[in-house]
Amino acid sequence: MPRFLKLIINIVVLSALLLISVQVWAQDWRPVRGGIPFGISGMALIKQQSNTLDFLIVHDNKKPNQTRLAIISIKGKNQPEYFPLKWPSNIELPIDLEALTSIPEKTKFSFIALSSSGKAYFIRLNPANQTILVLKEFNLPEIIQGNNFEGFGLQNIDGKLVAIWAHRGEGEQPATIFWGVFDLAKYQITLAGSANLKVPFPSGNVRHISDIKVDPVGIVYITSANDAGDDGPFQSAVYVAGYLGLRDHKIVWQQNSQLVPLYRSDYHKIEGMELVPGAEGGVIIGTDDENFGSYVYMVGGSN
Repeated sequence: MPRFLKLIINIVVLSALLLISVQVWAQDWRPVRGGIPFGISGMALIKQQSNTLDFLIVHDNKKPNQTRLAIISIKGKNQPEYFPLKWPSNIELPIDLEALTSIPEKTKFSFIALSSSGKAYFIRLNPANQTILVLKEFNLPEIIQGNNFEGFGLQNIDGKLVAIWAHRGEGEQPATIFWGVFDLAKYQITLAGSANLKVPFPSGNVRHISDIKVDPVGIVYITSANDAGDDGPFQSAVYVAGYLGLRDHKIVWQQNSQLVPLYRSDYHKIEGMELVPGAEGGVIIGTDDENFGSYVYMVGGSN
């Protein structure tokens, strides 16, 4: 067989194998909805039972006729089901919701959603009839002009309700992580400290923090993302950013000095994250892939 013909055959076989691997990889990601209005910018676990996971998600929409919150339900290996929620007519529509967290050890189905400007919404969900109540609106403390918030998390750590949130940063400008104690009765956060952070990947026009969550022992997870426009290409990563704890009754932040990507993607823009415990759990991530809509993926889970 001529050498040139062998080369052609090898290229064809290699291309076929690469195509198969890409198709297998793509099956791990589950599409939610297509189009810019359905990007996921924050997510929080509603309910976990047997073979089903339900999440509340937020969209960063700005127009009056666009959905702000929705429920997605993932049952086994099926594609997620999507249920849009109506924002209460007596509350002004939020602009650019970018983060969402459940309230630990609070009445079930209680959440806080955060806009990029730092305005927060205390939300109560009724999953039975898929309605929401906005119980309170409040602002993050000591907001600096130019802050663009994309992450917010809550956790009970050593008996205190600790809040952690992040200005996303961009390019050479680092992200800023803030933390403080949350007095839920007064809807007031007392700022305890802040720190700058830059990730090694992605590079370029990167948002160093696109979401943030903290687990019950104080380990802080972040996602990072960049994009070159509404059609991509996109890149993202998941990191353990550091540790949040109490020392002498003060909140202490220990930042990871050598960030290690736990997961990376060259195809999706990760903007939402939630920590799902248990044998079927993992770090679930949601995307805002602009014109390509939204996807979810379970890092470390069975998918």
